[in-house]
Amino acid sequence: MKTTPILLLFLFAVLSSKAQTGTVAGTILDGNDQPIAFVNIRIENTSLGIASDAKGRYVLDNVPTGEQIIIASSIGFSTLEKPVTVVPEQTTTLDFTLEENVNQLQSVEIIGRKETGYKNTSSFIGTKSATLLRDVPQAISYVTKELALDQAAFRVNDVVKNISGVNQFSFYNDITIRGFRVSGQRTSGNLVNGMRAFTSFWKQQLIPHIERVEVIKGPASALFGNASPGGTINRVTKKPLDEERQSITATVGSFNTFRTLGDFTGRMTEDGKLLYRINLGYENSGNFRDLQFDKNLVVAPSFSFLPSDKTRLNVDIVYQGSEGRLDRGQAVFGDGDLFSVPITKALNAANDFLKEESINATLSLRHEFSDRLSFNSIYMRSSYREDLQEHRTANTFASLGDGTLDPQKVEMRVFIRQRKWNNDNFNNYFNYNFDIGEVSNQLLVGYDYFQQLLEPGGSQLQARGYLLADGSGTANSFDPDNADAFVLDEDGNPVPNVPHFDLTDPTANQIRNFADYTYATNQFPTSRLSSHGIYIQNQANWGDFKLLLGLRQEYYIDDLNFKTDEEEKIEQDVLLPRVGLVYSLNDNINLYGTYVEGYQPQTASVIADPNAGGPFDALTSELIEFGAKTDWFNGRLSASMALYYLTQQGELYNANDPTRPDLLIQIGEEESKGVEFDLAGKIAPNWSLVASYSFNEATITESDDPSEIGRQKPNAPRHTGNIWSKYVIDRGAFKGVGFGLGANFVTERFGSIVRTPEPPLFPGYELFDAALYYQLDKFQIQLNINNIFDKTHWVGGYDFIRAFPGAPRNVMTTVSYTF
Repeated sequence: MKTTPILLLFLFAVLSSKAQTGTVAGTILDGNDQPIAFVNIRIENTSLGIASDAKGRYVLDNVPTGEQIIIASSIGFSTLEKPVTVVPEQTTTLDFTLEENVNQLQSVEIIGRKETGYKNTSSFIGTKSATLLRDVPQAISYVTKELALDQAAFRVNDVVKNISGVNQFSFYNDITIRGFRVSGQRTSGNLVNGMRAFTSFWKQQLIPHIERVEVIKGPASALFGNASPGGTINRVTKKPLDEERQSITATVGSFNTFRTLGDFTGRMTEDGKLLYRINLGYENSGNFRDLQFDKNLVVAPSFSFLPSDKTRLNVDIVYQGSEGRLDRGQAVFGDGDLFSVPITKALNAANDFLKEESINATLSLRHEFSDRLSFNSIYMRSSYREDLQEHRTANTFASLGDGTLDPQKVEMRVFIRQRKWNNDNFNNYFNYNFDIGEVSNQLLVGYDYFQQLLEPGGSQLQARGYLLADGSGTANSFDPDNADAFVLDEDGNPVPNVPHFDLTDPTANQIRNFADYTYATNQFPTSRLSSHGIYIQNQANWGDFKLLLGLRQEYYIDDLNFKTDEEEKIEQDVLLPRVGLVYSLNDNINLYGTYVEGYQPQTASVIADPNAGGPFDALTSELIEFGAKTDWFNGRLSASMALYYLTQQGELYNANDPTRPDLLIQIGEEESKGVEFDLAGKIAPNWSLVASYSFNEATITESDDPSEIGRQKPNAPRHTGNIWSKYVIDRGAFKGVGFGLGANFVTERFGSIVRTPEPPLFPGYELFDAALYYQLDKFQIQLNINNIFDKTHWVGGYDFIRAFPGAPRNVMTTVSYTF
């Protein structure tokens, strides 16, 4: 009985404490009255906090009663504080409308993107500082991770069909932008987080760790130095978020496809000053092509340290390991009938292989000295290792004793090659905001340095050509006028060093004995290329006008035979301007115009290769572009249009000389002109849409061969288009069921076009895709059907010995769980 008063007192205290709290709830909107997801809501001077949900709603329980200050903050928006009076055991409504803040956007590449749809609002790629895409005076297109997931895409080449003016070039790590090829061997056309990273030339880049794939159209030399004239691809890696998100995804399907992905992010400390994210990807898949397979592993951890509101530090590491075979395309009979050989037929031997390994490590720092002055410093170390053993074509059909070619047999050669590259990329720049009268300015001044080193020990064994009768070795090609100098078979045909590939032989892919061949050794001398540049840029805002002025002084050095007695330096420098103007016609429409000059030196491997026929002049280019960028449906849907005229001088093409398959020639001038349309976002909260169209006329305008003038550039279709739409039922008995439907088309394209009287022509195609989704809480299952009507098509090609067929109809099933 003596304990009863104590118990009553305790119960009274508990009930009293509960009575001293209340609830605050509301919705977070942007300036277009659209909900903002994952906004941080916290109570000043307490540890209480929560993030808004996908519809911008939040509920804060157990808030102390009385006067409180509620703070709403999110990357890309101005922080807003509001007072509120909390009533015991009652819910108080408090809504927020946040305004976009470009200055806060500058930290978006250190803290992850929180948008969760097909639309992306801002980017670094156009100005080196976070800028709303509608304010950049140049066409920038993108594909978000959400669209890639909905389409069950796993590689960069899988998603480029969604971008106007971009199409696949081959099976390799290369694409065409506005008619100009961008390949993995040229780091100037492939960026990771705005930095030049060495990537595989042979294998298309994986995207399980990628937040979005961006393409800035036209040369970006004023910012990045040597850059491809058609455009630059930037892959933005996923960065840590300041709230917990975890997901696991698995895909199985046609061609023995198996993939699994993991994405984990959140806080490592309670105060949110240390964040983490780790992305994992594994693939073990076959292919519709004979002998082709892919074993890939991606491990990509990322950490963000935020010691204060003014200082942010990020560390990114991406490891990629790959095993497979190098697929150099489909060979068909010499009459050029693409249907004469099955699209499944590859020319590999069963014991060929390609092993690759790459590591990108990035350290980035941002510090704000004041509200006006900030500093950014980024360092990336990028390495790539190649171990290759392959049977491949000699780019011609088999020679017969009478000097003609056998249209059913392909002349072959063998490569055994090992190489390793290391890249160092260092970029530093200041941002300074200042006003002159009514004109606000954002000044950027910076310096960057890039070095690429081909490590010692790179070499290649090559077997090719025809055996000589005197036993001295081989000749690269057969000379019928001197047939007695060659070993001849009983039919009088020359005996090849590497047996011809018989397109009619079903056993031609058997294991081959590499010891049977006669090899020549090619040493890859250690070489170093480096570039550094000083650049300045100002974005001036005056009323409805935004003027961008940029200038870069670029210095480029090639060190051939690096650190040897035969070392030779090739030095080049160029001054690169950029001018752009944006006019805000109204709240929804921005008009723009731009002029840019581009620059791209030839790679060290081309300059140093005696078989290529160089040295060659650098590529130079100019772009004039006008366009419009708009937002519709209260900002949910963005659309853009661009008209452009682009010229380039100095492109290299294969000379198509059977006796010298590596010989290159340099074209005088090419031009590309056309119009592009892009659309991305949501028509309604549950209806997403992506669409694009491009008309591109890319031709040779100057050449020493008059027959080449006016020809369409290789793998540069005049028309491309794409549409993809996803609709999810959000109420009723079928709530959570979704449908996806898409189509894309590409018109006919030429293959090799120079020194060829009749260039090969690859037909156009139209493909249709569909998907079915079902989402229940945090669980989603989807079924993707690609190429529904099983259309036989070719994504590109060089000639009828190297054609690149697209995949036939295939089905992928993906299961995702978010927790």
